[in-house]
Amino acid sequence: MIEETAIVTVEPNKLLQLIKEKLMAAGLKEAHAQETAKHLVFADACGIHSHGAVRVDYYAERIAKGGVTIEPEIVFEKTGASTGIVHGDNGVGQYVCDEALKYAIDLVQESGLALVGVSRTSHSGALSYYVKKAAEKGYLALAMCQSDPMVVPFGGKQTYFGTNPIAFSAPRKGSNPIVFDMATTVQAWGKILDARSKNKEIPDTWAVDAEGNPTTNPHNVNGLLPISGPKGYGLMMMVDILAGTLLGLPFGKHVSSMYADLTEKRNLGQIYLLIDPARFTDSEVFKENIDKMVDELHEIEPAKGFDQVYYPGELSQTRYDKYMAEGIPIAASIYDYLVSDTVHFNQYGGKGAFAE
Repeated sequence: MIEETAIVTVEPNKLLQLIKEKLMAAGLKEAHAQETAKHLVFADACGIHSHGAVRVDYYAERIAKGGVTIEPEIVFEKTGASTGIVHGDNGVGQYVCDEALKYAIDLVQESGLALVGVSRTSHSGALSYYVKKAAEKGYLALAMCQSDPMVVPFGGKQTYFGTNPIAFSAPRKGSNPIVFDMATTVQAWGKILDARSKNKEIPDTWAVDAEGNPTTNPHNVNGLLPISGPKGYGLMMMVDILAGTLLGLPFGKHVSSMYADLTEKRNLGQIYLLIDPARFTDSEVFKENIDKMVDELHEIEPAKGFDQVYYPGELSQTRYDKYMAEGIPIAASIYDYLVSDTVHFNQYGGKGAFAE
């Protein structure tokens, strides 16, 4: 057993300001730090603590050591009526990918469909942040991104693909959009980072140790497991092809390490698919049908041990509403770091994928 750490509740605007100031102290320009902080607060408010404030120390160290371009030259290359590539120059991922989303929205407004790749960016955080923005403007959205090799492929012992997440959103008529975000592993690596920060055990179905055995200790993790075995394995390969190989970027085990050399740029890829439902059906009827789908899911009698049937991603929205109103819970150790004068703890560089 490991002892859990203390949790503190922080007002959202205060958390945003603390994160922004820490990232600026590391070297980010204000607009880039502001967008990154907004993204991290969103993740924590949704309960996706794996992509929230727990990442600030790592980001600050990489920024300070030159692994992120402070003033990137972000260029949009339109490659067709509905396609394009945003060259991110390895700027901070949240800012680059938010800029890329703007280009994707411009394209979908023009042609009803947009497929936009993001080439050469750093870690970009929770994909749900981006697809939710698209859905709030009335579009269906699908996003995928690659990550460094941390997953034991089905039937193998060595890691090859990353957690390679997928996010989807759909607009609704009078409610928050449906937003669904998932790693193609049983659980995202960031969830294990969150468990480490809180000294909290993990289920033995999430990961394996150095010997390939299931582990409940987040500090002993040496490989993640694909969701549903071969099915998750297939999905993570698909994501790597679409968000990496398709953009001419490194793939699989060749994707850059998050921790090995924080002075080097990461050259990661991301891709967006946006669809205007009005090009296929009546957009208002479409939204009404999504609402009806949600209502019908809610009307299904819950199985034993459940209080209600929720649509995928609904609990994240519920947490978001609650935490934005009442305050966001984060590990006390993270809060102490954010309010300190320390820019970063110099603890990530030169380590392997599963660095403490």
